[in-house]
Amino acid sequence: MPSRPATEEARIPAGEPELTGYRRLFSRPGTLAFTTGNLVARLPVGMFSVSAVVMIAGSRGSYALAGAVTATGLVATGVAGPWIARLVDRYGQARVALPATFTAVLGSLALLLCVRFGAPDWTLFAAYVSTAATPNIGGLSRARWAHLLRDDPGALHTANSFEQAADELCFMLGPVLASFLTGTFFPEAGTLAGAVLLLTGMLLFTAQRATEPPPLARSKGPSPLRSPGIPPLLACFTATGAVFGSMEVATIAYADAQGHRSAAGVVLALQAAGSCAAGLLFGARRPAGVRLGHCLAGMAVLMALPWAAAVTAGSLPALAGALLIAGMATAPTMVTAMTLVQSRTPPDRLNEGMSLVVTALLTGIACGSAAGGWAAEHLSPSTAYAVPAAAAALALLIHTGGQWAKADGTATP
Repeated sequence: MPSRPATEEARIPAGEPELTGYRRLFSRPGTLAFTTGNLVARLPVGMFSVSAVVMIAGSRGSYALAGAVTATGLVATGVAGPWIARLVDRYGQARVALPATFTAVLGSLALLLCVRFGAPDWTLFAAYVSTAATPNIGGLSRARWAHLLRDDPGALHTANSFEQAADELCFMLGPVLASFLTGTFFPEAGTLAGAVLLLTGMLLFTAQRATEPPPLARSKGPSPLRSPGIPPLLACFTATGAVFGSMEVATIAYADAQGHRSAAGVVLALQAAGSCAAGLLFGARRPAGVRLGHCLAGMAVLMALPWAAAVTAGSLPALAGALLIAGMATAPTMVTAMTLVQSRTPPDRLNEGMSLVVTALLTGIACGSAAGGWAAEHLSPSTAYAVPAAAAALALLIHTGGQWAKADGTATP
């Protein structure tokens, strides 16, 4: 099927959901129950990476090893994600997501035991790769809303707004909870709690069979990778993911060097809070004429602030303020790029297109995590903040290069 027409100027859908719309959403039978389970299962998504870095670095004394392990797991997740999503579409959520979650939980517990009992380094990689079976939890919830509200576009927009807010909330609370648990109790506490929450939430979520969308026949449409403009966007998502991954590892290392390891989660939560606030403002105002290039340029500028704060001020409060401001560039960039992906992906392959976006992001996060860990250990935690700044600049260069290629007629319009 042909792609929907795309414009470089991606807009937020017209119309803003009213506050009463959320009450109307959750008045539908089963929606509150599946949302509760999904939120419980989604919270660990923001916990696992921080917990693993703290646990491994604390036990083995190497941020490079911790970054490499988490990077390997993220790459595996990026590879496995589209395949798991296809299985979910074909066989149903409960039949696929529940056994996949069990596999991921066993991988987390295996990692915990390997760290706890001093197993060889290679076992850490093997155990963490198993967590790649974790299904796209937010995607499962969005699929249910799309099924339930397929005849009510206004309510579906309200549901999607809620899901985006839920994502930001989990990424704000997850690192804070992980840092609190690992710093207050024992290094493995964050991983253990995350595994319990993931399994409990997924059991609650998949138990709500009445709201589960029916399995779909396998689409025979063209791959989204063949859609015009998608490959350059995926490259931008990869570079943007590197910003996230390197920033996380650099912040943990910097807080540790300042003697406040447990505060790393709070500092990272401020970055997510800045993104959340900017996203809400960006959606409410719908600024005219804003293109992806503008957002990427803003991100390239703002991501240099944490590097400057870490090198010049040398204090955790100054870094926290810089991360809050830098985070404000993230949501507008993601919203604009995501809208372009949706507009350029064949409608019958939209889930696959979104899975490719997740794969690109996770690949970038993995590369950024490894690069940030290496820089923190071999250079300094302050210098490690140059990695996310460079990744943001790379995303802008990729996009700019693509626009020049279009102007020269060497790229598909």
